[in-house]
Amino acid sequence: MTDFNFSRRSLLRFASAALPVRALGFSATLFGLEELAGASDGLPVRDTFPSQPPELVREVVTVAHFDLKRVKELVEARPSLAIAGWDWGFGDWETPLGAASHMGNRPMAEYLLSRGAHPTLFSATMLGQLDVVKSLLAANPGVQKIRGPHGISLLAHARMGGDAARPVFELLKSMEDSEMPASAALADAETAGLLGTYIFGMGVTQQVEITADPKMYGAKAYPAPPPLTWTRKGSVGRPLFHLGDHTFFPGGAAAVRIKFAEENGEVVMTVTDADLVLTARRKKEAK
Repeated sequence: MTDFNFSRRSLLRFASAALPVRALGFSATLFGLEELAGASDGLPVRDTFPSQPPELVREVVTVAHFDLKRVKELVEARPSLAIAGWDWGFGDWETPLGAASHMGNRPMAEYLLSRGAHPTLFSATMLGQLDVVKSLLAANPGVQKIRGPHGISLLAHARMGGDAARPVFELLKSMEDSEMPASAALADAETAGLLGTYIFGMGVTQQVEITADPKMYGAKAYPAPPPLTWTRKGSVGRPLFHLGDHTFFPGGAAAVRIKFAEENGEVVMTVTDADLVLTARRKKEAK
């Protein structure tokens, strides 16, 4: 999972930032913002207020995978970021503690818990809290089947916990359906036939890139590397898991279907997410 997380670091370079009006060399009074401007920092009140600034939520969830120093800076400034949640796409929600848990990042998880993060079955599993896990399994039969952020199984969280979580790993390994099924087979030629840019609108962000880079997901998060990655321009890639017949679901969203089919010599991608159905056609390569 390490390479996958390094790829997420690039998010920070593109994260939006709200600049103080005075930093742009403008007067708040000139734009009628004197009543909206913050008393200390000159920031106009956002339409999303009092919700947390989305760029900070996105950043804290991102860096909670690998950067304890930055997480401490963010959470000390805004304590509620310890319980923030971010949707990476298709309802694949993740909290800072969720990120630390599937990374096996014990120091990160322990810090977040000390700052008020909500303990979960996944954090208890990674931390090797056997009695907690046993109690939850007894109270909720079948709970071992629940998937965490990005569709990562409970068993994988125990695996990432290392020696401290070994008893939990052995317990879960003995239980049915504790690991997610591997993707259906997809031949290299089939994979290559689906790669490319798919267009669903006129805007520059109304495009989806389908790529194949199994190494970016590491070796411990999934039974086998996802064969494809789905990335809307300007967003973060989502791993795709093959169900068969060129139909996939994205990690963390098992109910969503992404299907590829050939129509009149073109490859068409159809995304079905509840009542939303999006169709995109693969961009023809310039000759």
